[in-house]
Amino acid sequence: MDPATGSAPPSEVSSLPTHDEALRLAYETHGPILLNYLLRLTSGNRGMAEDILQETLMRAWNHPEARTADGQWSRGWLFTVARRIAIDHIRAAQGRPVEQLDERLEERHAGADEIDRLINTREIRDAVARLPVRLRSALIEIYFQERSVAEAAQNLAVPEGTVKSRTFYALRALHEDLTTRGFTL
Repeated sequence: MDPATGSAPPSEVSSLPTHDEALRLAYETHGPILLNYLLRLTSGNRGMAEDILQETLMRAWNHPEARTADGQWSRGWLFTVARRIAIDHIRAAQGRPVEQLDERLEERHAGADEIDRLINTREIRDAVARLPVRLRSALIEIYFQERSVAEAAQNLAVPEGTVKSRTFYALRALHEDLTTRGFTL
């Protein structure tokens, strides 16, 4: 540091990479290793792994203070951030229902006769109506109103865990009722 000017000598300034250069170097140096690590964490889901890698590097970009004294991001910091992002992505994916392709839905309903479908609909509605109010209201909120657990809990003024357990018991009671009436599920 030059005491007269308060700045670093030119040799010191040029030796440290700029923020952009450090990020590019982090991608070139750590990117392939991070991607392999993320592929293992995401069970081979390359798209998700690449998204997590990109988000990791964006966080590095937004946190220049995480750079080491030589101006580089440490591999440990990058791996820790990547692992935390991967956990968030995996948990979010587990919370969503599995998506079904249109082809499978068409196959399922292709053989159903319209009269049978109407009779089945009436039987299911009657079975839902026979449920206790506390179970029926949770089931209606989640499946018929297509609300999230949090929204249903707010509408019913009960905790989210209560909505989940009531939905579970409602489905079980509905299954038992329909099975005793001759439905095969």
